[in-house]
Amino acid sequence: MEDTPLADLFEPADRARWLGLVDNVLKGADFEKRLVSRTSDGLRIEPLYPRAEPTAQPFREPGPWRVSQRVDHPEIAAANAQAMTDLEGGADALTLVFAGSPAARGYGLTVSSVADLDALLKGVMLPLISLRLDAGARGLEVAGLVKALAAHRGEDLSSYDLDLGIDPVGTLAATGSLGAVWSEIAPRLAATVSDLEAAGFGGRAFLADGRPYHEAGAGEAAELAAVLATAVTYLRALEAAGHDLATARDRIAVLLAADADEFVTVAKFRALRRLWARIEQACGLEPKPLRLHAETAWRMMTRRDPFVNILRTGMAAASAGMGGADAVAVLPYTQALGLPDAFARRVARNSQIVLLEESHLARVADPAAGAGGFEALTDQLAEAAWAAFQAIEAEGGIVASLSVGKLQRRIEATREARAKAVATRRAPLTGASEFPNLAEKPVTVLDVKPVTAGPSSNFGSGSAVACDALPATRLAEPFEALRDAADAYLAKTGRRPSVFLANLGAVSAFNARATFAANAFAAGGIEAVSNDGFTDPAALADAFRDSGAALACICSTDAINAEQAVPAAEALKQAGAGTIYLAGKPTDLLDPLKAAGVHAFLHVGCDLVALLDGALRAAMRPPATR
Repeated sequence: MEDTPLADLFEPADRARWLGLVDNVLKGADFEKRLVSRTSDGLRIEPLYPRAEPTAQPFREPGPWRVSQRVDHPEIAAANAQAMTDLEGGADALTLVFAGSPAARGYGLTVSSVADLDALLKGVMLPLISLRLDAGARGLEVAGLVKALAAHRGEDLSSYDLDLGIDPVGTLAATGSLGAVWSEIAPRLAATVSDLEAAGFGGRAFLADGRPYHEAGAGEAAELAAVLATAVTYLRALEAAGHDLATARDRIAVLLAADADEFVTVAKFRALRRLWARIEQACGLEPKPLRLHAETAWRMMTRRDPFVNILRTGMAAASAGMGGADAVAVLPYTQALGLPDAFARRVARNSQIVLLEESHLARVADPAAGAGGFEALTDQLAEAAWAAFQAIEAEGGIVASLSVGKLQRRIEATREARAKAVATRRAPLTGASEFPNLAEKPVTVLDVKPVTAGPSSNFGSGSAVACDALPATRLAEPFEALRDAADAYLAKTGRRPSVFLANLGAVSAFNARATFAANAFAAGGIEAVSNDGFTDPAALADAFRDSGAALACICSTDAINAEQAVPAAEALKQAGAGTIYLAGKPTDLLDPLKAAGVHAFLHVGCDLVALLDGALRAAMRPPATR
């Protein structure tokens, strides 16, 4: 026995034994509802997976991913200072975000000449870094400026590691319009590539950008399908103009949004490389590594408790890197509040440096290979995305699908489902819908006015392609609007909207629901006034009057509520509580409680945004009208 391995002393672990143990713990509860989750596309995620055989798939070139920093200050000198600080601080790639680009969020570079661009990149040794342009509708114009800059500096354009980011399809999706019809734009794109190649360009001219779809609420499969369809559209444009497909595919890069869901983000990036290889094979090409960019998701950023964004973006950057991104750009944690200052930019940069230099996440080419959960979800995502890509193709391609609104409607359905999950807190947002901090201190952003004038498209002139623009939304916006309204009331009156917690019984009886209620009301900027609990309705009514609150919420166990909630509600109503809530949903008492004055029930799964909207309106009305 002394030489027997410890593992041999136990029965072999298998799924059947595990399920038996799970059944004992669940005690009859539904396995599917308790332990199986699903992505926004409805893809199944099991609680446990066996080890899988690693799936051979194309991956990125070996080595660490590029640490890319966005440069977006409207003043050229300040933008140059940003770029130099970032490069000196460890970044090895820059993303130049120009005014008018959807990604600029109202700011962006105001560069209009070669001299401006040269001043912006003063001191930057372009052959030593990677450069990605994000110019939106000005894509062709800015690409020309870079070409002219190389000539101005006497440098070979082929020495630059360039992603010009030209993306008319993404511009159409994000803005709803282009400067010409596609039959005019496509040959102009091909001619631009020919002109660049003649000057020695060997980088990526086009970007199939997933951000417009992700920000509009698309699921992972829909985002993958959109970027595939976009990339294929650019391949067709180049092939139709006589470009060799083997070279044409080298002119295309992809950008995906990375969010804080590690499982899904890693699988999404892995699936993209597999799908692109399938496109290459369909074109008769031998697959080769694709240039795959990542940017942390705008959709997940919050204006409230913004320090939590550091955790979100850190997880997103790690997931993108492990999934195979070649370059990762992290949005600074204050991005949703304005133009980030030097500290926020430093945190964004250093979060990646820690992942690379201290956590060594880039030492393994494909860390998820062989992990059952990641392999299974990658397979599912690839299959779902391919089917969605085929649907776009069947509609005539992505430009045609966007033009008639079919892709938008599919994304809208997913967006509405996700918004419902956020409103009911089934998709919690720390700092916004969960664990809000009413005493949070403001953070610093740069005192820079937004750039109001947006440039027109330079993709062409004449009859323009038009469609319904995809909205750029953040998940926390409904809760942030409530907090803004509550803060405005505080600034006007000197006191925050408040709710009196009508706690019944001992602390041990009401504490769980009182804590739940206080957290829920705080998500709308409403402060909870608590106490040690009551058994006498008259004392409860007196305490409510003394609190100065406009709202009341009854909190206790179901057993105590069955005896005391109705008298408590009647006492509160007599004391002037115009709006009364009850934490929980006692089905046997619904009618008596409503008759006693209970307005709504606060429980897990309720539409908290709608409930808080009504609560704020009631709390902010003058006392005589409540």
